[in-house]
Amino acid sequence: MQKLKLFDLAWPIFIETGLFMLLGFADVFILSRYDDLAASSVNTANQAVSIVTIVFTVISGASAVLISQYLGAERREDASRVAALSLVLNLIFGIIVSIVFAFFSTPLLALIGAKDDIMKYASGYLSVVGGFIFMQAVMNAAAVIIRNHGLTRVTMYLSLAMNVANAFLDMVLVLGLFGMPRLGVTGAAIATCLTRGAGFVILLIFLFTKVEKPSIFRLLAPFPKRDIIDILKVGVPSALETFLYNLSQLVITSIVLHCLTENELIAKTYVQNISMFFYIFAVSIGQASQILTGHYVGAKKYDEAYRQGFRAYGRSLIFTLALCAVGMLLRSRLMGIFTSDAAIISIGCNILLMNVFLELGRTTNLVLIASLRGAGDVIFPTACAVFSMWVISVLGSYLFAVVFGMGIYGLAKNGRKVPL
Repeated sequence: MQKLKLFDLAWPIFIETGLFMLLGFADVFILSRYDDLAASSVNTANQAVSIVTIVFTVISGASAVLISQYLGAERREDASRVAALSLVLNLIFGIIVSIVFAFFSTPLLALIGAKDDIMKYASGYLSVVGGFIFMQAVMNAAAVIIRNHGLTRVTMYLSLAMNVANAFLDMVLVLGLFGMPRLGVTGAAIATCLTRGAGFVILLIFLFTKVEKPSIFRLLAPFPKRDIIDILKVGVPSALETFLYNLSQLVITSIVLHCLTENELIAKTYVQNISMFFYIFAVSIGQASQILTGHYVGAKKYDEAYRQGFRAYGRSLIFTLALCAVGMLLRSRLMGIFTSDAAIISIGCNILLMNVFLELGRTTNLVLIASLRGAGDVIFPTACAVFSMWVISVLGSYLFAVVFGMGIYGLAKNGRKVPL
Protein backbone atom coordinates (compact mmCIF):
# COMPACT_ATOMS: atom_id res chain seq x y z
CA MET A 1 0.00 0.00 0.00
CA GLN A 2 1.25 3.49 -0.84
CA LYS A 3 2.41 5.72 1.99
CA LEU A 4 -0.50 7.62 3.52
CA LYS A 5 -0.19 11.29 4.49
CA LEU A 6 -2.24 13.27 6.99
CA PHE A 7 -3.40 15.96 4.56
CA ASP A 8 -4.24 13.47 1.79
CA LEU A 9 -6.51 11.62 4.21
CA ALA A 10 -7.84 14.66 6.06
CA TRP A 11 -9.11 16.94 3.30
CA PRO A 12 -11.63 14.47 1.82
CA ILE A 13 -12.77 13.60 5.36
CA PHE A 14 -13.06 17.34 6.07
CA ILE A 15 -15.32 17.88 3.06
CA GLU A 16 -17.29 14.71 3.81
CA THR A 17 -17.75 15.72 7.46
CA GLY A 18 -18.85 19.20 6.44
CA LEU A 19 -21.33 17.75 3.98
CA PHE A 20 -22.61 15.28 6.60
CA MET A 21 -23.14 18.17 9.01
CA LEU A 22 -24.95 20.05 6.25
CA LEU A 23 -27.48 17.21 6.04
CA GLY A 24 -28.70 18.02 9.55
CA PHE A 25 -28.17 21.74 8.98
CA ALA A 26 -30.40 21.67 5.88
CA ASP A 27 -33.17 19.89 7.81
CA VAL A 28 -33.09 22.48 10.61
CA PHE A 29 -32.76 25.43 8.21
CA ILE A 30 -35.69 24.39 6.01
CA LEU A 31 -37.82 23.40 9.01
CA SER A 32 -37.13 26.84 10.53
CA ARG A 33 -39.02 28.21 7.50
CA TYR A 34 -41.90 25.93 8.45
CA ASP A 35 -41.97 26.29 12.26
CA ASP A 36 -39.28 27.14 14.87
CA LEU A 37 -40.51 24.45 17.27
CA ALA A 38 -40.51 21.90 14.45
CA ALA A 39 -36.84 22.66 13.84
CA SER A 40 -36.08 22.29 17.56
CA SER A 41 -37.95 18.98 17.76
CA VAL A 42 -35.57 17.35 15.27
CA ASN A 43 -32.69 18.11 17.64
CA THR A 44 -34.61 16.48 20.49
CA ALA A 45 -35.35 13.38 18.39
CA ASN A 46 -31.69 13.05 17.45
CA GLN A 47 -30.76 12.86 21.14
CA ALA A 48 -32.82 9.67 21.34
CA VAL A 49 -31.15 8.36 18.17
CA SER A 50 -27.70 8.95 19.68
CA ILE A 51 -28.34 6.97 22.86
CA VAL A 52 -29.78 3.90 21.10
CA THR A 53 -27.40 3.66 18.15
CA ILE A 54 -24.27 3.34 20.28
CA VAL A 55 -23.80 -0.35 19.52
CA PHE A 56 -23.16 -0.11 15.81
CA THR A 57 -21.12 3.08 16.02
CA VAL A 58 -18.87 1.37 18.56
CA ILE A 59 -18.52 -1.74 16.36
CA SER A 60 -17.47 0.46 13.45
CA GLY A 61 -15.00 2.39 15.61
CA ALA A 62 -13.36 -0.73 17.02
CA SER A 63 -13.25 -2.32 13.56
CA ALA A 64 -11.53 0.80 12.19
CA VAL A 65 -8.68 0.40 14.67
CA LEU A 66 -8.21 -3.32 13.90
CA ILE A 67 -8.48 -2.90 10.12
CA SER A 68 -5.91 -0.08 10.03
CA GLN A 69 -3.47 -2.05 12.18
CA TYR A 70 -3.87 -5.21 10.08
CA LEU A 71 -3.34 -3.25 6.87
CA GLY A 72 -0.26 -1.59 8.38
CA ALA A 73 1.10 -5.05 9.21
CA GLU A 74 0.20 -6.23 5.66
CA ARG A 75 -2.27 -8.81 6.98
CA ARG A 76 -4.90 -8.24 4.28
CA GLU A 77 -7.01 -11.35 4.92
CA ASP A 78 -7.32 -10.51 8.63
CA ALA A 79 -8.45 -7.00 7.68
CA SER A 80 -11.05 -8.43 5.30
CA ARG A 81 -12.37 -10.81 7.96
CA VAL A 82 -12.85 -7.96 10.44
CA ALA A 83 -14.55 -5.94 7.71
CA ALA A 84 -17.04 -8.74 7.04
CA LEU A 85 -17.69 -9.17 10.76
CA SER A 86 -18.30 -5.44 11.18
CA LEU A 87 -20.85 -5.38 8.35
CA VAL A 88 -22.77 -8.39 9.70
CA LEU A 89 -22.84 -7.18 13.31
CA ASN A 90 -23.92 -3.68 12.33
CA LEU A 91 -26.71 -5.03 10.14
CA ILE A 92 -28.04 -7.24 12.97
CA PHE A 93 -27.96 -4.55 15.62
CA GLY A 94 -29.19 -1.94 13.15
CA ILE A 95 -32.33 -3.97 12.47
CA ILE A 96 -32.97 -4.38 16.20
CA VAL A 97 -32.62 -0.62 16.77
CA SER A 98 -34.89 0.13 13.80
CA ILE A 99 -37.64 -2.02 15.31
CA VAL A 100 -37.31 -0.25 18.66
CA PHE A 101 -37.63 3.19 17.05
CA ALA A 102 -40.49 2.23 14.75
CA PHE A 103 -42.69 0.99 17.58
CA PHE A 104 -41.51 2.82 20.71
CA SER A 105 -40.62 6.36 19.58
CA THR A 106 -43.19 8.07 21.81
CA PRO A 107 -42.18 6.31 25.08
CA LEU A 108 -38.50 6.98 24.35
CA LEU A 109 -39.15 10.69 23.85
CA ALA A 110 -41.35 10.85 26.94
CA LEU A 111 -38.42 9.55 29.00
CA ILE A 112 -36.37 12.64 28.16
CA GLY A 113 -39.21 15.05 28.86
CA ALA A 114 -40.62 15.80 25.40
CA LYS A 115 -44.24 16.93 25.47
CA ASP A 116 -46.92 18.91 23.64
CA ASP A 117 -45.79 20.22 20.23
CA ILE A 118 -42.20 19.00 20.70
CA MET A 119 -43.52 15.48 21.29
CA LYS A 120 -45.86 15.66 18.29
CA TYR A 121 -43.15 16.75 15.90
CA ALA A 122 -40.31 14.65 17.34
CA SER A 123 -42.25 11.37 17.51
CA GLY A 124 -43.28 11.63 13.86
CA TYR A 125 -39.68 12.28 12.83
CA LEU A 126 -38.19 9.58 15.04
CA SER A 127 -40.58 6.79 14.01
CA VAL A 128 -39.72 7.31 10.33
CA VAL A 129 -35.97 8.04 10.49
CA GLY A 130 -35.42 5.58 13.34
CA GLY A 131 -37.33 2.83 11.54
CA PHE A 132 -34.74 2.84 8.75
CA ILE A 133 -31.65 3.46 10.88
CA PHE A 134 -30.26 0.04 9.94
CA MET A 135 -29.14 1.59 6.64
CA GLN A 136 -26.99 4.11 8.52
CA ALA A 137 -25.57 1.27 10.62
CA VAL A 138 -24.34 -0.59 7.53
CA MET A 139 -23.13 2.65 5.92
CA ASN A 140 -21.02 3.39 9.02
CA ALA A 141 -19.29 0.03 8.70
CA ALA A 142 -18.81 0.32 4.93
CA ALA A 143 -17.41 3.86 5.17
CA VAL A 144 -14.88 2.77 7.82
CA ILE A 145 -13.64 -0.05 5.58
CA ILE A 146 -13.30 2.21 2.55
CA ARG A 147 -11.54 5.01 4.49
CA ASN A 148 -9.02 2.66 6.06
CA HIS A 149 -7.95 1.54 2.60
CA GLY A 150 -7.03 5.18 1.94
CA LEU A 151 -10.05 5.89 -0.31
CA THR A 152 -11.40 8.85 1.64
CA ARG A 153 -12.55 10.71 -1.50
CA VAL A 154 -15.23 8.13 -2.26
CA THR A 155 -17.29 8.83 0.85
CA MET A 156 -16.69 12.57 0.26
CA TYR A 157 -18.28 12.43 -3.20
CA LEU A 158 -21.16 10.35 -1.88
CA SER A 159 -21.80 12.89 0.89
CA LEU A 160 -21.91 15.66 -1.70
CA ALA A 161 -24.52 13.81 -3.75
CA MET A 162 -26.57 13.01 -0.64
CA ASN A 163 -26.56 16.67 0.42
CA VAL A 164 -27.87 17.87 -2.92
CA ALA A 165 -30.58 15.19 -2.95
CA ASN A 166 -31.57 15.79 0.68
CA ALA A 167 -31.83 19.58 0.27
CA PHE A 168 -33.97 19.19 -2.85
CA LEU A 169 -36.28 16.64 -1.21
CA ASP A 170 -36.54 18.81 1.93
CA MET A 171 -37.75 21.76 -0.10
CA VAL A 172 -40.26 19.60 -1.96
CA LEU A 173 -41.62 17.61 0.98
CA VAL A 174 -41.28 20.09 3.86
CA LEU A 175 -42.26 23.32 2.12
CA GLY A 176 -44.53 21.79 -0.54
CA LEU A 177 -42.81 22.89 -3.75
CA PHE A 178 -44.15 21.76 -7.13
CA GLY A 179 -47.64 21.35 -5.75
CA MET A 180 -46.65 18.74 -3.16
CA PRO A 181 -48.35 18.84 0.27
CA ARG A 182 -46.46 20.61 3.09
CA LEU A 183 -45.45 17.64 5.27
CA GLY A 184 -43.27 19.53 7.75
CA VAL A 185 -41.22 17.31 10.06
CA THR A 186 -42.58 14.13 8.45
CA GLY A 187 -41.40 15.42 5.07
CA ALA A 188 -37.90 16.02 6.47
CA ALA A 189 -37.88 12.47 7.84
CA ILE A 190 -38.94 11.00 4.49
CA ALA A 191 -36.31 13.06 2.66
CA THR A 192 -33.63 11.81 5.05
CA CYS A 193 -34.64 8.17 4.58
CA LEU A 194 -34.80 8.38 0.78
CA THR A 195 -31.39 10.04 0.64
CA ARG A 196 -29.90 7.56 3.08
CA GLY A 197 -31.37 4.63 1.14
CA ALA A 198 -29.72 5.77 -2.09
CA GLY A 199 -26.40 6.28 -0.30
CA PHE A 200 -26.71 2.83 1.28
CA VAL A 201 -27.01 1.13 -2.12
CA ILE A 202 -24.24 3.14 -3.79
CA LEU A 203 -21.76 2.63 -0.94
CA LEU A 204 -22.25 -1.12 -0.87
CA ILE A 205 -21.88 -1.40 -4.65
CA PHE A 206 -18.55 0.46 -4.48
CA LEU A 207 -17.36 -1.54 -1.48
CA PHE A 208 -17.93 -4.90 -3.13
CA THR A 209 -16.62 -3.96 -6.57
CA LYS A 210 -13.57 -1.82 -5.75
CA VAL A 211 -12.40 -2.61 -2.20
CA GLU A 212 -13.55 -6.04 -1.07
CA LYS A 213 -15.33 -9.01 -2.64
CA PRO A 214 -18.63 -10.50 -1.42
CA SER A 215 -16.64 -13.66 -0.75
CA ILE A 216 -15.15 -12.03 2.38
CA PHE A 217 -18.15 -13.36 4.30
CA ARG A 218 -16.74 -16.85 3.82
CA LEU A 219 -13.94 -15.80 6.17
CA LEU A 220 -16.50 -15.81 9.00
CA ALA A 221 -16.60 -19.63 8.91
CA PRO A 222 -15.54 -20.88 11.35
CA PHE A 223 -16.89 -17.98 13.39
CA PRO A 224 -13.96 -15.69 14.35
CA LYS A 225 -14.30 -15.62 18.13
CA ARG A 226 -10.86 -14.05 18.45
CA ASP A 227 -11.96 -11.06 16.37
CA ILE A 228 -15.01 -10.62 18.58
CA ILE A 229 -12.73 -10.55 21.63
CA ASP A 230 -10.44 -7.99 19.96
CA ILE A 231 -13.42 -5.82 19.01
CA LEU A 232 -14.68 -6.00 22.58
CA LYS A 233 -11.27 -5.04 23.98
CA VAL A 234 -11.27 -1.87 21.92
CA GLY A 235 -15.02 -1.37 21.72
CA VAL A 236 -16.23 -1.90 25.29
CA PRO A 237 -14.29 1.02 26.82
CA SER A 238 -15.31 3.14 23.82
CA ALA A 239 -18.87 1.89 24.22
CA LEU A 240 -18.84 2.86 27.88
CA GLU A 241 -17.51 6.29 27.01
CA THR A 242 -20.03 6.77 24.19
CA PHE A 243 -22.91 5.43 26.26
CA LEU A 244 -22.10 7.68 29.19
CA TYR A 245 -21.63 10.63 26.85
CA ASN A 246 -25.02 10.13 25.21
CA LEU A 247 -26.64 9.43 28.57
CA SER A 248 -25.17 12.67 29.91
CA GLN A 249 -26.56 14.53 26.89
CA LEU A 250 -29.92 12.89 27.49
CA VAL A 251 -29.88 14.14 31.09
CA ILE A 252 -28.89 17.61 29.92
CA THR A 253 -31.65 17.53 27.29
CA SER A 254 -34.12 16.66 30.04
CA ILE A 255 -32.84 19.65 32.05
CA VAL A 256 -33.20 21.80 28.93
CA LEU A 257 -36.80 20.72 28.27
CA HIS A 258 -37.81 21.40 31.87
CA CYS A 259 -36.05 24.69 32.61
CA LEU A 260 -35.62 26.64 29.37
CA THR A 261 -38.10 28.96 27.72
CA GLU A 262 -39.20 28.27 24.15
CA ASN A 263 -36.94 31.05 22.84
CA GLU A 264 -33.94 29.64 24.71
CA LEU A 265 -34.66 26.12 23.42
CA ILE A 266 -34.91 27.37 19.84
CA ALA A 267 -31.72 29.47 20.21
CA LYS A 268 -29.87 26.45 21.59
CA THR A 269 -30.86 24.36 18.57
CA TYR A 270 -29.65 27.01 16.12
CA VAL A 271 -26.38 27.59 17.99
CA GLN A 272 -25.63 23.86 17.96
CA ASN A 273 -26.06 23.81 14.19
CA ILE A 274 -23.70 26.77 13.82
CA SER A 275 -21.03 25.72 16.31
CA MET A 276 -20.61 22.27 14.77
CA PHE A 277 -18.79 23.97 11.90
CA PHE A 278 -16.23 25.40 14.34
CA TYR A 279 -14.77 21.95 15.02
CA ILE A 280 -15.04 20.50 11.52
CA PHE A 281 -11.26 20.60 10.98
CA ALA A 282 -10.65 18.87 14.31
CA VAL A 283 -13.07 16.06 13.38
CA SER A 284 -11.46 15.44 9.99
CA ILE A 285 -7.86 15.69 11.22
CA GLY A 286 -8.72 13.46 14.19
CA GLN A 287 -10.13 10.72 11.95
CA ALA A 288 -7.16 10.96 9.59
CA SER A 289 -4.78 10.80 12.55
CA GLN A 290 -6.53 7.68 13.86
CA ILE A 291 -6.04 5.92 10.51
CA LEU A 292 -2.35 6.91 10.32
CA THR A 293 -1.70 5.95 13.93
CA GLY A 294 -3.21 2.51 13.36
CA HIS A 295 -1.01 1.96 10.30
CA TYR A 296 2.14 3.10 12.12
CA VAL A 297 1.40 0.96 15.18
CA GLY A 298 0.63 -2.04 12.97
CA ALA A 299 4.01 -1.52 11.29
CA LYS A 300 5.64 -1.07 14.75
CA LYS A 301 6.70 2.53 13.97
CA TYR A 302 5.81 3.82 17.40
CA ASP A 303 7.91 7.02 17.40
CA GLU A 304 6.42 8.13 14.11
CA ALA A 305 2.92 7.44 15.43
CA TYR A 306 3.65 9.63 18.47
CA ARG A 307 5.04 12.51 16.42
CA GLN A 308 2.28 12.60 13.85
CA GLY A 309 -0.37 12.62 16.60
CA PHE A 310 0.96 15.89 18.00
CA ARG A 311 1.53 17.36 14.54
CA ALA A 312 -2.10 16.71 13.79
CA TYR A 313 -3.15 18.32 17.07
CA GLY A 314 -1.14 21.49 16.41
CA ARG A 315 -2.57 21.94 12.94
CA SER A 316 -6.14 21.38 14.08
CA LEU A 317 -5.76 24.07 16.77
CA ILE A 318 -4.75 26.65 14.17
CA PHE A 319 -7.72 25.88 11.93
CA THR A 320 -10.18 25.83 14.84
CA LEU A 321 -9.04 29.19 16.22
CA ALA A 322 -9.40 30.77 12.78
CA LEU A 323 -12.97 29.47 12.39
CA CYS A 324 -13.87 30.59 15.91
CA ALA A 325 -12.68 34.12 15.13
CA VAL A 326 -14.92 34.20 12.05
CA GLY A 327 -17.83 32.92 14.13
CA MET A 328 -17.40 35.69 16.70
CA LEU A 329 -17.37 38.40 14.04
CA LEU A 330 -20.37 37.07 12.09
CA ARG A 331 -22.50 35.77 14.97
CA SER A 332 -25.50 38.03 14.27
CA ARG A 333 -25.59 37.14 10.61
CA LEU A 334 -25.18 33.45 11.36
CA MET A 335 -28.19 33.48 13.69
CA GLY A 336 -30.09 35.50 11.10
CA ILE A 337 -29.82 32.57 8.69
CA PHE A 338 -32.39 30.71 10.78
CA THR A 339 -34.68 33.35 12.24
CA SER A 340 -35.59 37.03 12.22
CA ASP A 341 -36.81 36.97 15.84
CA ALA A 342 -34.67 39.57 17.66
CA ALA A 343 -34.99 37.85 21.05
CA ILE A 344 -33.77 34.49 19.70
CA ILE A 345 -30.93 36.16 17.79
CA SER A 346 -29.80 38.02 20.92
CA ILE A 347 -29.72 34.85 23.02
CA GLY A 348 -27.90 32.95 20.27
CA CYS A 349 -25.25 35.64 19.82
CA ASN A 350 -24.44 35.61 23.54
CA ILE A 351 -24.13 31.82 23.54
CA LEU A 352 -21.89 31.87 20.47
CA LEU A 353 -19.49 34.24 22.25
CA MET A 354 -19.32 31.87 25.23
CA ASN A 355 -19.16 28.74 23.08
CA VAL A 356 -16.12 29.87 21.13
CA PHE A 357 -13.84 29.44 24.16
CA LEU A 358 -14.95 25.84 24.58
CA GLU A 359 -13.65 24.80 21.18
CA LEU A 360 -10.02 24.60 22.30
CA GLY A 361 -10.89 21.81 24.72
CA ARG A 362 -13.07 20.09 22.17
CA THR A 363 -10.23 20.13 19.62
CA THR A 364 -7.90 18.50 22.14
CA ASN A 365 -10.49 15.81 22.75
CA LEU A 366 -11.19 15.10 19.09
CA VAL A 367 -7.62 14.82 17.84
CA LEU A 368 -5.64 13.34 20.74
CA ILE A 369 -8.30 10.81 21.74
CA ALA A 370 -8.63 9.72 18.11
CA SER A 371 -4.87 9.21 17.93
CA LEU A 372 -4.88 7.20 21.16
CA ARG A 373 -7.68 5.00 19.81
CA GLY A 374 -5.72 4.40 16.64
CA ALA A 375 -2.92 3.08 18.84
CA GLY A 376 -5.39 0.83 20.69
CA ASP A 377 -5.35 2.84 23.94
CA VAL A 378 -8.95 3.37 25.03
CA ILE A 379 -8.78 3.16 28.86
CA PHE A 380 -7.18 6.53 29.65
CA PRO A 381 -9.41 8.55 27.28
CA THR A 382 -12.49 6.82 28.72
CA ALA A 383 -11.56 7.69 32.30
CA CYS A 384 -10.97 11.34 31.40
CA ALA A 385 -14.21 11.50 29.42
CA VAL A 386 -16.33 10.04 32.23
CA PHE A 387 -15.01 12.64 34.68
CA SER A 388 -15.56 15.57 32.32
CA MET A 389 -19.00 14.43 31.16
CA TRP A 390 -20.60 13.76 34.52
CA VAL A 391 -18.72 15.90 37.04
CA ILE A 392 -18.26 18.96 34.87
CA SER A 393 -20.96 18.80 32.18
CA VAL A 394 -24.01 17.21 33.86
CA LEU A 395 -23.45 18.41 37.43
CA GLY A 396 -22.30 21.81 36.18
CA SER A 397 -25.33 22.17 33.91
CA TYR A 398 -27.70 21.40 36.78
CA LEU A 399 -25.96 23.77 39.19
CA PHE A 400 -25.68 26.72 36.83
CA ALA A 401 -28.94 26.30 34.90
CA VAL A 402 -31.27 25.16 37.72
CA VAL A 403 -29.76 25.87 41.15
CA PHE A 404 -28.28 29.25 40.23
CA GLY A 405 -31.15 30.03 37.83
CA MET A 406 -28.92 31.03 34.91
CA GLY A 407 -30.96 29.11 32.33
CA ILE A 408 -29.34 28.63 28.96
CA TYR A 409 -26.27 30.66 29.92
CA GLY A 410 -25.61 28.18 32.70
CA LEU A 411 -25.68 25.35 30.16
CA ALA A 412 -23.33 27.25 27.86
CA LYS A 413 -20.67 27.30 30.57
CA ASN A 414 -20.29 23.55 30.24
CA GLY A 415 -18.49 22.12 27.21
CA ARG A 416 -19.85 19.28 25.14
CA LYS A 417 -17.70 16.37 24.10
CA VAL A 418 -18.11 15.26 20.51
CA PRO A 419 -17.93 11.50 19.94
CA LEU A 420 -15.97 10.18 17.00
